[in-house]
Amino acid sequence: MRHGYLLAAATTALLAFSAAASDQDGFVDEFATLDSERWFVSDGWVNGPHQNCLWSQDAVLVENGLLHLSVEQAEDGPEDYICAEIQSHQRFGYGVYEARVRVPFATGTNSNFFTFIGPPQGLLHNEIDFEFLSATEPVLQTNIYFDGEGGNEDLTPVPNVDDWLDLAFIWEPGRLRWYMDGALIRTEESDRIPAIEQKMYLSIWTTDLLIDWMGLFEWSEPLIFQVDWVAFTPLGTGCLFDASILCDAEIQFGALKRED
Repeated sequence: MRHGYLLAAATTALLAFSAAASDQDGFVDEFATLDSERWFVSDGWVNGPHQNCLWSQDAVLVENGLLHLSVEQAEDGPEDYICAEIQSHQRFGYGVYEARVRVPFATGTNSNFFTFIGPPQGLLHNEIDFEFLSATEPVLQTNIYFDGEGGNEDLTPVPNVDDWLDLAFIWEPGRLRWYMDGALIRTEESDRIPAIEQKMYLSIWTTDLLIDWMGLFEWSEPLIFQVDWVAFTPLGTGCLFDASILCDAEIQFGALKRED
């Protein structure tokens, strides 16, 4: 573990999209509708040959206060399947990112909640992940990309696969903490924590190439990744809504002090 990491990279801190930006408001989206001012729906492309489904607006639905992101058989088009992704228009920085989700665990699928910025925006790849996988057993993978470098995966078993899961990560200068159902599952402290604003994403997709990582995808029925709500609380803000992990008085939220 490396220390002395507060604002370690001065050039990164001076970027126009520094994560320390102070003009952000928190929000809670309970999906009464799909807010087009907040969310962009990915439609009509794939992210690469590893993905065997086409992002499609037809696989995104809001119904009864839930966001449904699905994998379905395609009626036509370049891929056999369609899949779903929404991404925020806005970029967000340091703060708490939370969601309540229900995952359709199946081999060959990746259901996820993450932040990302990178080459599509003319920047180096930076990312903070929750990814649900089922290659051999249901697991939650957490990961970080910092300035184009990944390889920081960590796996946590998911015992109650049919339940709703509360996810949160707390992103501060030099530190990341991931939580599942209120329990701390991982902490990373270093000078290689992302420090620029990122977009927020929720998606489900499938593969027929990344079998060692995700397992073999075999179609049987539509898969639906459900999202009850998603929220962002900026750094320096308290408990924004009742279900927030910040309402737990034992969880401290603020910039790190130097450790010697």
